[in-house]
Amino acid sequence: MTSKSPPSLHYHHQYGMVWPFGWGGCHSTTWPRLLWMLCVGMSPGSWASHQHFHPHSIKIPGDITLGGLFPIHARGPHGLPCGEIKKEKGIHRMEAMLYALDQINSDPELLPNITLGARILDTCSRDTYALEQSLTFVQALIQKDTSDIRCSNGEPPIIRKPERVIGVIGASASSVSIMVANVLRLFEIPQISYASTAPELSDNNRYDFFSRVVPPDSYQAQAMVDIVKAMGWNYVSTLASEGSYGESGVDSFQQISREAGGLCIAQSLKIPREPKPGEFDKIIKRLMETSNARGVIIFANEDDIKRVLEAAKRANLTGHFLFVGSDSWGAKSSPILDQEDVAEGAVTILPKRASIEGFDQYFTSRSLENNRRNIWFAEFWEDDFRCKLTRPGIKIDSEKKKCTGEERINRDTAYEQEGKVQFVIDAVYAMAHALHSMHLDLCPGAMGVCDKMDPVEGRLLLNYIRSVNFNGSAGTGVLFNENGDAPGRYDIFQYQMSNTTIPGYRVIGQWTNNLRLNMEEMQWSGGDRQIPDSVCSFPCNPGERKKMVKGVPCCWHCELCDGYQYQQDEMTCETCPFNMRPTPNRTSCRSTPIIKLEWHSPWAIIPVFLAILGILATSFVVITFIRFNDTPIVRASGRELSYVLLTGIFLIYLITFLMIAEPGAVVCAFRRLLLGLGMAITYSAMLTKTNRIYRIFEQGKKSVSPPKFISPTSQLAITFILMSVQLLGVFVWFAVIPPHTIIDYEEQRPPNPEMARGVLKCDMSDLSLICCLSYSIVLMVTCTVYAVKSRGVPETFNEAKPIGFTMYTTCIVWLAFVPIFFGTAQSTEKMFIQTTTLTVSMSLSASVSLGMLYIPKVYVIIFHPEQNVQKRKRSFKAVVQAATMSTRLSQKSNDKQNGETQNKIEPDRTQ
Repeated sequence: MTSKSPPSLHYHHQYGMVWPFGWGGCHSTTWPRLLWMLCVGMSPGSWASHQHFHPHSIKIPGDITLGGLFPIHARGPHGLPCGEIKKEKGIHRMEAMLYALDQINSDPELLPNITLGARILDTCSRDTYALEQSLTFVQALIQKDTSDIRCSNGEPPIIRKPERVIGVIGASASSVSIMVANVLRLFEIPQISYASTAPELSDNNRYDFFSRVVPPDSYQAQAMVDIVKAMGWNYVSTLASEGSYGESGVDSFQQISREAGGLCIAQSLKIPREPKPGEFDKIIKRLMETSNARGVIIFANEDDIKRVLEAAKRANLTGHFLFVGSDSWGAKSSPILDQEDVAEGAVTILPKRASIEGFDQYFTSRSLENNRRNIWFAEFWEDDFRCKLTRPGIKIDSEKKKCTGEERINRDTAYEQEGKVQFVIDAVYAMAHALHSMHLDLCPGAMGVCDKMDPVEGRLLLNYIRSVNFNGSAGTGVLFNENGDAPGRYDIFQYQMSNTTIPGYRVIGQWTNNLRLNMEEMQWSGGDRQIPDSVCSFPCNPGERKKMVKGVPCCWHCELCDGYQYQQDEMTCETCPFNMRPTPNRTSCRSTPIIKLEWHSPWAIIPVFLAILGILATSFVVITFIRFNDTPIVRASGRELSYVLLTGIFLIYLITFLMIAEPGAVVCAFRRLLLGLGMAITYSAMLTKTNRIYRIFEQGKKSVSPPKFISPTSQLAITFILMSVQLLGVFVWFAVIPPHTIIDYEEQRPPNPEMARGVLKCDMSDLSLICCLSYSIVLMVTCTVYAVKSRGVPETFNEAKPIGFTMYTTCIVWLAFVPIFFGTAQSTEKMFIQTTTLTVSMSLSASVSLGMLYIPKVYVIIFHPEQNVQKRKRSFKAVVQAATMSTRLSQKSNDKQNGETQNKIEPDRTQ
């Protein structure tokens, strides 16, 4: 027969692949190329001539054919489509489909009298290559125009009808499933994946013919977020292989963590499809830029996981990173081979699974003799047993042993069932159950496939697939939601090396819509059972608030609530109320201790000692004066005013005890009353005395008649009038502001709140105290002025000069008092210093008055009684004349001394 020249075929003997060449001189796997091949590129003759030849696939004959897509080989290096064989993810899973087909075909209850066949292809772990291979599944659905094809005798050719694939089991990688699903939906071929978990495959609008028996990564991401939070981590990095699986998994994790809150992503890194040399070392270096984010959420394929662990080991970071791996890591040994110490403590997740005992028996019984239908089994055999099969014309490498064919799986080599075997079996059974339900509805009572199922309508089959509900190979339910997703059921593993007889993965929890994690079963690098930290910032200590880092809600700086602040909440420091201070850990406030001046305080002992001495001395003087009341010295000193003055001095000493006594309403009232009254009495009496002396001698200069109001009665009246001004002011003060106590919390409020004290005191401010003493100060100053004016009076005639000395000394004392009193206003010891200063100053001024005016008199009365005698009484005129004469004699004496000095100097000027 004649036809258009077909494209040449090249058979790769190592991997069993068919590559079409021609039509343009290049072999592209891009979409335009594929569509062109499907629709116009390949002539019917070329398709027909090669329908029977599929060296790159497994063909299992049957009444109904299912397609299968498995990563039999890894991605090839340096531009080659395929690399080394993948024993677990490839051969185990593919054999699981063959096992499931055998079980279904031998089951009299499921699809009776109907045999399921298969066309199984190798995806080589590459999405573009898988897409090209999957064109095999749609060949029977392409309408071919054979009108221009004739045999040599002119007859139309007899073209064998290609097999029709009614559904596809696979693929494994999400990126492959996405690529293939886009083609299969065009031809309405249902697809059930056993391992693809990318969330975007849940989009029923774009991937309406796609279903899966594993839960999507959105469930997995939720489980991983729950795991991270359960371990107390809030700052992690993410690492994803470039492609649908890795990128969509990380996107789901980030979205869920944002919605949940309390979890921040330090860095989100991507592993390129074709990583350059040193790429993984750069990734580790970048992860260390945020070294606090020890937790690394990894959605990556096995090869990338292995190379990440290798790079971490090269960087001497064994035990630093805490990996949380997705189901692509699961419980596989291949990603951690020779890197176990780096992977120790890694928490991984895997859809809940069970080891299928029947498959173990089936697979371990496979041999080169009984498994010829698997075209890749010989390659698996060589890799698994590390031997070489003999082939005609091929010389065996002397370094490798020769395969005998007598080797046995699980006897001469280690065997462990791959984690997704259960799901491959469930996917095949889901397709079988859907076909069984369809056969019951469309072909009731019919033996085999009836006309209504020939061909099988893809959309109708999809509806039956979405409706299945049966117990799978592990005893768990197999069903699909409206998007074709299986329910989320996960086992949580941790790779452990310490405290265990055999290092390996250990189940530490489950997740079925909520997390159940056994923390006691977890252990980390070196066998440590304390969960390591992966936080941006550690919790602040009590009394510290968080100052957030802008744009990173999980990072903060801890700032101490200083001064009088306490920690209101984790973000806020508030100032304690004025009458309180923070607790030592600054988490709350406590009452400020109340203090007062205690009798045993050093600040009180000295004033009390001086006051007691003063009171004893005053009492002694009063007693002496009373006893010798009629003696000349007592009468000459003015008995009436002396007793008044001594009463004032006594009250000045007495005020010391009131100033130190515990404040109360009564004590505060007496403080107001006596604080200024004692000084007012004392200086009123002194002023009256000095004023009397001054008026007597001033009047004597003018007249021989005495001035008015110099009698004792008049003197007492004047004194009491002067005193009454002080009393009037105090009683007005009582009426306006009744005496009461206050607690001053500002006086002793130093920067250190531990030293803060509330001072119990009377309501007398510094200003009110000065006002209380101001009248006495006026009296004192006035008395001093009169004392100065009376300084010329002979001391033999009166007390003018002792009073003058008293007032001069008193002024010095009070001038010293003012800077001390007001200079300590900001001191934390203000109350003590001011009280002591005030009481000592008052005691000193009283002592000066007592010492200058009365101690000499008492001395004469007691020790020199011979001087305490009556002298000749002189009249007022004689007293004035004597005083005047004394003044004149004093002036002449001064003049004579000045003249003699001049006479001595004048001769010197004449020389």
